[in-house]
Amino acid sequence: MPLRVGVLGSGFEARHHVRALAAARELSAVTVFSPRPTSRAKFLESLADLAQPMTAADSAPEVLAGADLVLCAARSRDERPVLRGAWLEPGMTVVSIGSTLPEQRELDAEAIARAEVIVADQVDEVTHDTGDIIAAKQAGVDFAEKLVSLGDVVAGRVTGRPSPEAIVLYKSVGAALQDLAVAAMCARRAAERRAGTLLPVTISPVRK
Repeated sequence: MPLRVGVLGSGFEARHHVRALAAARELSAVTVFSPRPTSRAKFLESLADLAQPMTAADSAPEVLAGADLVLCAARSRDERPVLRGAWLEPGMTVVSIGSTLPEQRELDAEAIARAEVIVADQVDEVTHDTGDIIAAKQAGVDFAEKLVSLGDVVAGRVTGRPSPEAIVLYKSVGAALQDLAVAAMCARRAAERRAGTLLPVTISPVRK
């Protein structure tokens, strides 16, 4: 069934996650909100080559209304949550990728509380190092029994969605191992297709 996607955020991560979704699933509509109208317009322009209908919204609640999947890729500048649990609807999937450090916020405590399942790419890091979960703990939200690893969901050891009405949250902090696995796959496929160019020298890493 085609997905109705709501997007909070209009930057690099938001755009490329929409492209990834469009490559994997049929999308019936994409609605985006970010604070600046110019950013919303740029988002729509950058994805104009996709076949899905795309519109800009004037508020975050408008993005969530009727969405099947909500992509949250826009932590607020003042670290106040940009997605509130009161806006969530039964059956929604929320993908939160924009708050990965203790001082960053994207979701409020009610969003964590309303999720029936919280899927984490890195359970320990999500539990102890993300501002959303830290704030939920401080607010007294008990989430330990519903926090599961992405690996267990993919392997079928746990159920990612216990019922059609369940609200499911995916919380990602990223992992170097995942990046290396994807890079290795891309390099292997490029070699199989004789695409790309082998560089004769090692590229020096960027010094920060």
